[in-house]
Amino acid sequence: MSWPATIAHRRFIDRYQNLESRQMHYPSEANDFQAPHAALLGDSYLKLLHRPLIGGECGSKAFARALFEAPFAVVSHDTEADPIFNYANRKAQELFGMDWQEFTRTPSRYSAEPVNREERQRLLDQVDRHGFIDHYQGVRISKQGRRFMIRNAVVWNLSDDDGLYRGQAACFAEWLYL
Repeated sequence: MSWPATIAHRRFIDRYQNLESRQMHYPSEANDFQAPHAALLGDSYLKLLHRPLIGGECGSKAFARALFEAPFAVVSHDTEADPIFNYANRKAQELFGMDWQEFTRTPSRYSAEPVNREERQRLLDQVDRHGFIDHYQGVRISKQGRRFMIRNAVVWNLSDDDGLYRGQAACFAEWLYL
């Protein structure tokens, strides 16, 4: 292995180990279905869109469980330059064909085909500027290569109680396999 390749490999290993230390565990009874992250998703959505993401009190275990088991897809990614998914409810895992461990190690750009990544980046830049977009439509792809059109998706910025940016999230209840 050449010296530049060794450095690149070391950077990859360092990033992966850092990711491992930050990765949330699979939502379950034991960790209250990741209620703090579910609250971040729900509170940010409510602040920006002035309507609830799903019924219930955002910080509660019941809310977190309902979000994880919702019949619509919910995903979020972190704040890295090349963001990594850090949450995917069951419906999202099913649609994208990945389990929790794999999903939360995947750069979010891989949810779109290479030809659609530029469009996806324009969308994310618009969310950065305006806080959210709704009624988004675009083609996504599962790990297995199955393409599907999402419709009326909402994409929003995540910010904590101090107003610090914590990533972005998306939800959608309409999709059509292509």
